[in-house]
Amino acid sequence: MKPITFFISTLAVAAVLTGCQGGYSKNPPIRVHQNMETQPKYKPQAQGKALSDGGVYKTTSTMQAPVAGTVARGEQRSDYEYYNGMSEQGDTVQINPVAITPELLARGGERYTIYCAPCHGGAGNGGGIMVEHGYVKPPTYHDTRLRTERDGHIFTVISNGIRNMQGYKTQIPVADRWAIVSYVRVLQRSQNAVATDVPEDKRESLK
Repeated sequence: MKPITFFISTLAVAAVLTGCQGGYSKNPPIRVHQNMETQPKYKPQAQGKALSDGGVYKTTSTMQAPVAGTVARGEQRSDYEYYNGMSEQGDTVQINPVAITPELLARGGERYTIYCAPCHGGAGNGGGIMVEHGYVKPPTYHDTRLRTERDGHIFTVISNGIRNMQGYKTQIPVADRWAIVSYVRVLQRSQNAVATDVPEDKRESLK
């Protein structure tokens, strides 16, 4: 047989064989290269034999409690005042620790409209739509007492609630709570402004 004929015949046989699927088998396919598809690992809720050592692991379950002191990535929260609105001694923060920017105020206004305005009203005067439906009217932000309160006090009230108000720390992230604090200050300033708050070149338009 000529080499060329043998070569073509071999290719033809190989092509035919590649189309053969073979018989049905319940066994998993043989894979020469696993490509990390099979890994030595425990699945959730499974039983782990190596964990029943009676030491660190108290049960044979693969669902183990985190080691004491474990901190999730991004949740170290080393800045106590930023995350709690008060010092470790319990004194509320005097001034918002976040830099005030137009973007921050815009974010605060958006979050305020969602979470606060239904009760406190768009202007912060306590005239929200929930009051019209029988809820207790909250105090106005423009009261002297609240205008002179520390920023940390407003933050902790948003976080933990006060009297009839529930806390929102599970719904509103820390950064957004500080943004709302800044927006509340904007509302207070808007209703209690004086002429000197207006830029000098704009004052003539107010007369």
